[in-house]
Amino acid sequence: MNGLFGHVNQSESTASENEDQQGKVDELSAESSNENEIQQTQSSESEQVEHEGTKYSVGIDLGTTHCVLSYVDLTQDEDEITQQVMAIPQLTAPGVVEDKKQLPSFLYLAHDAEIAEGSTTLPWTAKPDYLVGDIARNLGSKTPIRLVASAKSWLCHAGVDCKESILPSEAPEEVNRISPFQATRSYLQHMKDAWENLHPGAPLEQQDVIITVPASFDPAARELTVEAARSIGLNQALLLEEPQSALYSWIDNSLGDWRNHVSVGDIILVIDVGGGTTDLSLIAVTEQQGNLELTRVAVGDHILLGGDNMDLALAYTIKAKMEQESGNRLEAWQVQALTHACRDAKEKIFNNPEMDNIPLVVPSRGSSLIGGTLRTELTREEVDKVLVEGFLPEVAVSDRPVSRPRSGLRTKGLPYAQDAGITRHLAAFLAKQLSATEDLEHVNLPENASFLHPTAILFNGGVLKADVLADRLTKVLNSWLVSEQAPELRMLEGADLDLAVAKGAAYYGVVRQGKGVRIKGGTAASYYVGVESAMPAVPGMPPEVEALCIAPFGMEEGTEKELPDDEFGLVIGEPVRFRFFASNNRRDDLVGTRLDYWTDEELEELDEIEITLPEEGRTAGEVIPVHLSAAVTEVGTLELHAVSQQDNHRWKIEFDVRAGEN
Repeated sequence: MNGLFGHVNQSESTASENEDQQGKVDELSAESSNENEIQQTQSSESEQVEHEGTKYSVGIDLGTTHCVLSYVDLTQDEDEITQQVMAIPQLTAPGVVEDKKQLPSFLYLAHDAEIAEGSTTLPWTAKPDYLVGDIARNLGSKTPIRLVASAKSWLCHAGVDCKESILPSEAPEEVNRISPFQATRSYLQHMKDAWENLHPGAPLEQQDVIITVPASFDPAARELTVEAARSIGLNQALLLEEPQSALYSWIDNSLGDWRNHVSVGDIILVIDVGGGTTDLSLIAVTEQQGNLELTRVAVGDHILLGGDNMDLALAYTIKAKMEQESGNRLEAWQVQALTHACRDAKEKIFNNPEMDNIPLVVPSRGSSLIGGTLRTELTREEVDKVLVEGFLPEVAVSDRPVSRPRSGLRTKGLPYAQDAGITRHLAAFLAKQLSATEDLEHVNLPENASFLHPTAILFNGGVLKADVLADRLTKVLNSWLVSEQAPELRMLEGADLDLAVAKGAAYYGVVRQGKGVRIKGGTAASYYVGVESAMPAVPGMPPEVEALCIAPFGMEEGTEKELPDDEFGLVIGEPVRFRFFASNNRRDDLVGTRLDYWTDEELEELDEIEITLPEEGRTAGEVIPVHLSAAVTEVGTLELHAVSQQDNHRWKIEFDVRAGEN
């Protein structure tokens, strides 16, 4: 996790901004309405009769590789509520529209001469701003320099401005680029348009909308996600962590029987290995007045390690084989094409146990290659060796991820995990969270325990659809438990790993109405701001810094904490620097707790931010006495205010460090 705070605005200015934004939303809604009057849907869902005022809970899984939209009708009786996964109309090729339950999270920047006029028509528009979904992935596999992928991972990359046009990151100068923020917005816009085309009487901005994010997303990435939703009129959208959403889906699928599968004292380990990230969470089964409760007790680090890494690993394995067979060196664009080919081949091998190999063809500009292509095959043996042994090695629970010194100069790209061994990251996570359940009743670890012992496991994410990967992960975890005389894990089964997150998010809307069990969560880490001591200058010694807790672990949505007794001097009208820290294992710190010493294991320093606070009629360089106020909003984002002790004037510090001007 890197960086938290960015630009600072007066809270008083937000009202006019919201009015401007609402005006834009009204204009967009009017345009959409006019288009819907002249466009006819190509989906059978359009035959549904919608009634004004119908209220839905809509869950959106804004995934790294796929997006899914699910919904439930909140007007139904509790015992009649059913989940619906919306088939999303999308282009699969020029002039071809199909309905699919998943919208691939890809965007293609087509050349002007590449697409014929009228061949990109969708049910709601004759000419979309961008090609997204299946057509983007299909065209991008042939021309990868024009393909935007993994925009979600870029949102959590503190080293870039997420509103700057930087994608595709390796595209040549002649290719127009867009920002990760705009790509994210485009996926949301497509799903919003598809929804309103299929449900013309129920505008999406009038429904309960829950968008899922990785549990390890930092406040800045969460804020960017919320801003993307608001930019298309979804001002009411809430955020929900993906592992929690997966567990909600499992509860919903159990049809009320989930209480027979878990008991008080259980620790559920949710492992979500998706296209871009590995997300780890621990959820405890507790009891309140005789009723079972669920409490999220730990969240792992943001690990950029998932299906994308696996595809790349296969591509480089096949690259070496191709170069050896042909005697020709593959160019970067060919490796990109090979990566997409390996993704499709991998999925076919995993989904077809009787299939032992898949032919691979890579285009070439060279005349020395027969037919202008390079051919080989991907075998099941190669998949097992590279993916199973490379990403899920059988390691001891005492093993840790390998960290090596980074080069001083690097190309611009995502900060992928240095160690591809997911099992080593899992071992480190469980060891770090050994004390996470100390304050819970009915959870008793043996004295010799070296890691927190989960009792049940729930898988999520497309990667773990492959039985060979899920089985290896289970085998490794059980070997650790048996080594410390603990019982093996119980598997919580029945979830659709592709659709569970969206379905769980929609079900969460039902839970918010008091119709089901709610997972207690709050902030996934404790957050601190650095406070520099006012000491005399000492040669060679920087001023001492304390870490002040502004939001403790588990601070719940809709709560605010003031620190009126802690007075600070806030510099106005000139550049100032803020230092911030985060911890996902210090659970006892309260708002206002000051730390004058900590280890690297306890606190992680985030990126330093330099900003200039508006003067607002004051003198540049003036030091204003302030106290701090922190809040976790109902949406699920974190806010910090500096409040003047003189006149209660508030400066809102927004957690959007990667956003430039619109």
